[in-house]
Order: sequence, then structure tokens, then C-alpha cells
Amino acid sequence: MNKHKLVVIGNGMAGVRCVEEIIALAPDRFDITIFGAEPHPNYNRILLSKVLQGDTALKDITINDWQWYQEHNITLHAGDPVVLMDTAKRKVTSQRGISVDYDQLILATGSLPFMLPLPGADLPGVTAFRDIKDCNTMLEASKSYKKAVVIGGGLLGLEAARGLLNLGMEVHVVHIFNHLMERQLDPTAASMLRKDLERQGMRFLLEKQTEKIIGKKRAQGLQFKDGSKIEADLIVIAVGVRPNIQLAKDSGIETNRAIVVNDYMETNVPGVYAVGECAEHRGMVYGLVAPLYEQGKVLANKICGIETEGYPGSILYSQLKVSGVEVFSAGEIRDSELTTSLQVYDGISNTYKKVGVRDNKIVGAVLYGDSSEGNELLGHIKRQDDVSVLKNKAAAGGTDDAYAASLSPNATVCSCNGVTKSAIMDAVMTGSCETVEDVRACTRASSTCGGCKPLVKAVLQLALQSKDSLSAPKETVCGCTPFSHEELRDAVRTGEYAAPDEAMRALGWANAQGCEICRPALHYYAGQARSLKLLAADSAEDAPPAGSARLLADGSYAVAPRMYGGMTSAGQLRQIADLIDKYSIPMAKLSIHGQLDLLGVNPKLADGLIADLGQKRTAETARITDRAYGKTIGTVVTCDGLDYDRGAIRDSVSFGAKLERRLECLPMPADVSVAVSASPLHRAGTLAKDVGIVGAPGGWEIYVGGSGTMKLRQGELLCTEPSDDKAFEMTAAFLQWYREVARYGETTGQWVERIGITQLREALFHSPFRSELTRRMHREQQVNKQIFGQKQPISQQEAALTR
Repeated sequence: MNKHKLVVIGNGMAGVRCVEEIIALAPDRFDITIFGAEPHPNYNRILLSKVLQGDTALKDITINDWQWYQEHNITLHAGDPVVLMDTAKRKVTSQRGISVDYDQLILATGSLPFMLPLPGADLPGVTAFRDIKDCNTMLEASKSYKKAVVIGGGLLGLEAARGLLNLGMEVHVVHIFNHLMERQLDPTAASMLRKDLERQGMRFLLEKQTEKIIGKKRAQGLQFKDGSKIEADLIVIAVGVRPNIQLAKDSGIETNRAIVVNDYMETNVPGVYAVGECAEHRGMVYGLVAPLYEQGKVLANKICGIETEGYPGSILYSQLKVSGVEVFSAGEIRDSELTTSLQVYDGISNTYKKVGVRDNKIVGAVLYGDSSEGNELLGHIKRQDDVSVLKNKAAAGGTDDAYAASLSPNATVCSCNGVTKSAIMDAVMTGSCETVEDVRACTRASSTCGGCKPLVKAVLQLALQSKDSLSAPKETVCGCTPFSHEELRDAVRTGEYAAPDEAMRALGWANAQGCEICRPALHYYAGQARSLKLLAADSAEDAPPAGSARLLADGSYAVAPRMYGGMTSAGQLRQIADLIDKYSIPMAKLSIHGQLDLLGVNPKLADGLIADLGQKRTAETARITDRAYGKTIGTVVTCDGLDYDRGAIRDSVSFGAKLERRLECLPMPADVSVAVSASPLHRAGTLAKDVGIVGAPGGWEIYVGGSGTMKLRQGELLCTEPSDDKAFEMTAAFLQWYREVARYGETTGQWVERIGITQLREALFHSPFRSELTRRMHREQQVNKQIFGQKQPISQQEAALTR
């Protein structure tokens, strides 16, 4: 098969990261050619300041060395930029005259330093700070000259100034604004930064506008518009960058501030894409690493033909280390954009925190001196959480460990390198990573600014705990047997016993008849064993039924007609009313779980009633009341939903109905209640359910282990998932793991307490494990549904909601 020809113009961080993603998805699909303007392999531009300081070499900041390109059969033309694109013929030509045809083209041309149009800007001794060549220029200058001026008090300018200080130069920073890093810091944090940098030897000239560069044969200083001057042998202009779009513009590709792209990083020309600092998405041009990596992932999926939701844009944030000082900034930080703010200043430890609030929602944050809370605050900003979460955290006393456990798998831990929690978890769970240094080498997490190191360490510890969890002390099922629940389950599965009595005889039961504790447990484990055997054989014959009937204290049964998500229709209600008369059912009652129970059903008539309700095929199975081996999930309780609940954020009714269909026919070791609320108001009682799913601005919050009966217990937050599908998957995985390994009669709350919410999260956040659980649940449900087919009519309202 002929490979598709993929050409990438630009050998920087965004373009090559996209290529890495493509190789991971389709390693043999493309013949890849990369053109780069610099004569080097791909390197980490963020670490240029370390090279400038003189203690780091180019090889130390190289991301992909020459061998990497060879190993992946990538043709790299380094130091040879493309100068001509023919989008009609799908061909590019380089400065050296090399022409290459393409099927798909990625523009990753990055940005160019913005050089102020000052008189004298072309003199020797004037440089930008953008690439390795600029670093070398400054390094050479520091050997002969001692006075340097950096124009620009943003991040890049301060990093350049710090490097020049390390080289022994006297450094002044000139800035047109009244405080440093005005895009990332508020005046308080900027003032603290200035004082710290002045202690390091840096000097500042704020609110100064340069008029011209002084000098004849070489730069000798600056003259400002207020008439003042300053001497300098080296002048570094670091006032910002501009997207490198001239090549695209000359080729007829639509540009504005940058190359205009849609959510899939497509330009207006078929087969041509743009990613990184040269791309403009929804009017925004991003210069930080994390958004560029997110764009690269979306583009890789698009090019490989994998369905993707597209790039939605990013909240601007940065977690940096400026001259050794940790700084974090995200969202809205200007007082004019805020209603109020939480500010904490600690002069002793020299730390500062500001959390911006607008209309009671968290919209921005600034951290200075300690950025360990950065990722947590970013999550609040993305979800637009209510300000009350700050009070709750203050009362609970949050820690890195607790926050790490609460993170969803796709949450970013290292913003500089775009490393997610799941990437670190996978590196530990499937590899040999045991230290932060191991994780850094494997994933690049914490390899840039180091601000995320505490969180990386916390995630590492959680992963190690999941690998090496301690075994609990043995607890026997009852006094009739020396077996624990786990041992009994394994013994029943291995022995393939036809009935509980046979199992008790074979396994040496002290009491030949067993007791009220062990007999139902044996019954449940035997049912599980039959189910597993049928799944392995891929057969539905004699599959264990789902237990639609429930035995009552007087020996009669309760039968619950299935009403998905609590919804019903006039037709179904008429049918139920007729059956109440037909079977002389003494009581019909709404249960605490939101379902309609038909109570007092004669045991001899239970199968007929269930058949008339359309919930089982009686001709092909034995009596459901005799063979049921567990508790099934009843109605998924929902609130009034989007149409009728004023506080609703998400469609709880549709979600609940779909979820109930996915969970029906699955036996559980104990009664399990599930509820879905459309908002954090918990109108469906979600905090007191075994599984409570709550609509929130950032997606669905999933609470587990709650109980509203016997011992009251509030559900614990398992995670927050951004979409319906992700929430379905996590809920299914949780319940499947519970039904496979929980002890008979053990509630979800007891199981969560025994396993531990932290261990539970970490195992379920491990994608291969979660996927395997949901696969097994789906297969078992399909087998059960072959026998207990869905004959219950669906109301028009439900059909519309669940399409």
C-alpha cells in the first residue's frame, strides 16, 4: 500500500508534537517530511534561558535527536526553510531548491520576534531572544562587554535578563508599563517579583518608552522619549512575537492575525492545516505550550481519520519559574474584570495568592512563590465553580495527595509539556517508574519549570499505592465455613457446582444446611460462576436471570415494572392497572427508590405477571423466582430535568433513562440505588445513593458509596467527567468492578470504605482496566437480554429523549 505523503513546515515544538501523535496513532500510514528553518533537531524553546545562563548545552534541551527522525523514517531538512507553496499542485519548495509533493500539509511555522522599528535597531550589539542563534550572540557579547539592557518586562525579557546576570553582565530591564509581566500578574504579585529580582541584581526602568538606539558602529545605549539615556553594550529586544504567516499569505491561504483555522485545525485550502503559534482559532492565537499540544492532538486525530470532538479553545494559563520564583496565572486577573477576589499575602514566606471571582464564579487566579495549587485552581476556573468550593477546601484542609486523587485522568499535571495524570499513571502502572526522576525521564513531566513537581510526586505515590496495595486480614463468610468471601467465590467458580447443597458438601461445610448468611452468598457466587461460564462459551442458553422479582417477608413477591429514568406513559399505566386486577395484587406502592412496586404477588403467579409485563420469555427459562441470584438495579431516579427544573444545567432525565437501560439485567451483590440530578442542587437525592450523578458546568460529577437507608452515608466524589459517554463509562466500570469483587451483601458504601476512595479512583482511572470492565459488563448484559428481552413498550417521550 502506498503511504500518504505528509509534509510539515516547521520543526518546532507544536509541529513535531503533532507528528509524535500521528506516529502513535498510525505508525505506518505516512511518508513524513519535515522542513525546519534552524540547523538543529527539535528542541525545547522554553529552556533557552538555561542555555543562555551558560550551564546547559543544546543537547540537554533537545526533545527529539537526529536518531529519532531516522528511527521513524522521517526525512528532516534542517536549516532549509520552505520558500514556496503550490497548493494547486500540492507541492512545496525549499530555500535550497528541494521540491516535495504532499497529500496533506501541516503549517507549523511558529512565530518571529517582534523587533521594535527603532533608529539603530540594525546595529551590531542588538539582538532578539528567540532561538539558539540569539543565545550564542548574547554569550559571545558577554565575553567582551559588561553592560546590557533588555527592552521588555514580560516573561521572555526577564528570562533573558536572568541569563545575562548569570554571565556576569550588569543588566537593566526597560518596560513601558508600570509593572512587570502585566499579562500574567496583578500589581501586587508584580511588585513582589520586582523586589525578588532586584535582590538578585537586576535593575528596572519602568514606564519608559525607547526613542532610539544610540551608537554609530555598534550599539552604545538607549535614549528615551523623556530625554533620559542609559549606556549599554548589548541590547536585547524581547517585547513579544508575531505569527510567522508570510508563506501562507503568499500562497492564498486565509490569514488574519495568524493563519485562520477551524476546530479541526483546517485552513480554507483542502489538505492544508496549521497548528501552533502560527494558527488563529476563533480569533485567538496561543503562545503557550499546553494549548499547542492540545491542538496537535486534535489535528493528529483528524489526519489519521479518527473521529474527534475538535479543539474547543483553551483558557490562558501559565505555570512558570521566573528566575527561580514560582509563578502561576490563569483566566481573568484584572480587578476591572472581577466582582471581588480572595487575596492571601504571606510576607514571611514571601507568597501571594489571588483568586478572582465574578458573579460568585471562580474566573481567575494568580499565585506567587508557591504554585502548587495551580492545577486545582485551573480546574475551578475551567468549570466556573462556585466560590463556595474555596470555603469547603479551607474547612477540609486540602493537600496535594487529596487533590491528586480527585483529578480526572485527562487532567493536565504538567502544563509546560502537556502531561496528563493518566500518562503518569500509565508510566507507573505499566512501567518501572518509582521516582519523580523516573517519571520525568519517561513522560517529561516537571522537566521544564518544575512548578508541578509536588503534584507529580503526589500522582506518583497514588500510582505506587495502587500497584502495591496491602491485603486485608481474612474474614470468613460465617461460622459454617473457614472460607472468606473471596476464597468462597474462587472455590465455587473452580468447582462448577450444580447447586449450593453440592458446594457445601464438597467444600466441607460445618453445618450441612448452612445458615441464612452463607446460603444466599453461595447462591450469588454460583450464579456469578454460571454467568462467567456462559460468557466464555459465548452462549445465552440457561443464562442466569436478572431477578425481576423480590422475595418479601410473608413469602410473597414484589414485582417492579421497568420505567426507565422514572418515565412512564398512559399505555403502560393502563396495562399495569389491568394486571393488578388480573393477578389480584393487594398493594401497588411507590418505593423509596422511585419505582412502582407491586407487592404481595402469589409465588405461583410471579412468572406469569413478569411475562405479561414483557420483561422475560417464559417458554425458554426456568422460574425467575427460583433462579435469580442477585439484586438488580431498579429505576434510576431523576429530577424534573432541563424542561421543568429551573436550576437544571444538564439533561438528567435523558441521561437517567439511558443509564438504566445500560444497567438493567445485571445482578448486584446488594441493593443498589442510582440517581441523576440536573444540577448541584441534588434534587434527585444524589448524595444519598450508591451512585449519584450530578450535572455541573464542567460535566457530570459522579458520587459513589452513598446510602439513605440503615446507616446514612454521603456519597464520595469519584471524579468529574466532561461528557455523557465518559460518565457512562466510569459509572459502568465502577459498578462492574463492585459486582465482580464485592462480598455478597456488601453495600457500595462498605466496599468503598474497605477499598478506599483513593485506591478506587486510581484503578478506575487506569484506562485499560476501565475499558476491560465496561467490555465485560456490556457482554454480560447482552447475554442476559437475549433471555429477558426488552418487550416493555417505550413511551414517545422517552423515545424522543433517548435517541
